[in-house]
Amino acid sequence: MIATDRALATSDVYLVARRSLVEPSMVSDYWVMTKPEVNLLIAMTTAAAFYLGSPGGLVAFPWIRLLHALSGTVLVASGAAALNQWMERQFDARMRRTARRPIAAGRIEPRRALMFGTLVSAAGAAYLVLTVNVLASLLAVVTLLSYLLLYTPLKRITPLCVFIGALPGAMPPLIGWAAARGRLDPEAWLLYAIVFLWQFPHFMAIAWMYRDDYDRAGYLVLPLGRNRLPVVLWQTLLPLLVLVGLSLLPVLSGQGSGLHGIAGLLLNLGFAYYGVVFARRRSGPAARQLVMASILYLPSLLVLMIIRVVA
Repeated sequence: MIATDRALATSDVYLVARRSLVEPSMVSDYWVMTKPEVNLLIAMTTAAAFYLGSPGGLVAFPWIRLLHALSGTVLVASGAAALNQWMERQFDARMRRTARRPIAAGRIEPRRALMFGTLVSAAGAAYLVLTVNVLASLLAVVTLLSYLLLYTPLKRITPLCVFIGALPGAMPPLIGWAAARGRLDPEAWLLYAIVFLWQFPHFMAIAWMYRDDYDRAGYLVLPLGRNRLPVVLWQTLLPLLVLVGLSLLPVLSGQGSGLHGIAGLLLNLGFAYYGVVFARRRSGPAARQLVMASILYLPSLLVLMIIRVVA
């Protein structure tokens, strides 16, 4: 019996040690909870808008102010991501795609996640007030509240949640522009429109790939029944068509060279091509290609806009 107990104890120690090596650490879980891959895209759009909104361009460029703007914005976004997962922990546990998230999987206690998300969000908003300006902080707070209090609960009520969610989802360019100029000019709203429209094909492809998961969790990001396919097609193709039209605005208004206009048009046509392929095939591989195209499209377009300003 003693030998058996020792063997069991040794086995238990081995299993605990092995589990500690396999399972993510607590620090890693908190990092994952902030959705760093989403924050990277948020930081990119915020930084691009900040640069485009800076009056002096590279001459005496306010690098420190940009760093402050990015830090505060990412903190608010990180807190929003944590609070969103806290609110949806029971539903995340039903989806294969999200079941291993730290809160849904039980690795982080809900109360700790709530405290973490609240403190990080508040710190980000306060940081923007102290180091950037009130407008940038106010826009970040509006983004946070509309994301959590409108989009998140509406996901289980109506497919209109996609439209509602795209409103705060497009706010990072406004935050970046406000951080640079202290006001919102028409150019800032053009950037907002581009990111707003970009979200629809991007999210429709994701929603189509994981539609069974969303249905299992009770999310209504896509309509049920025969209306599902038309909604997916319209919300994919119509924004892409409008984006192609927006790409012609700089050329028609005389901003930038014809070469930049052609490059922008080709970029938008390439994005639209993958949207059409997805609409025709409606398959998992086509959806993944559209997601990848959307991820490459947005930073490429922003870089192109920056090059046009520099040139």
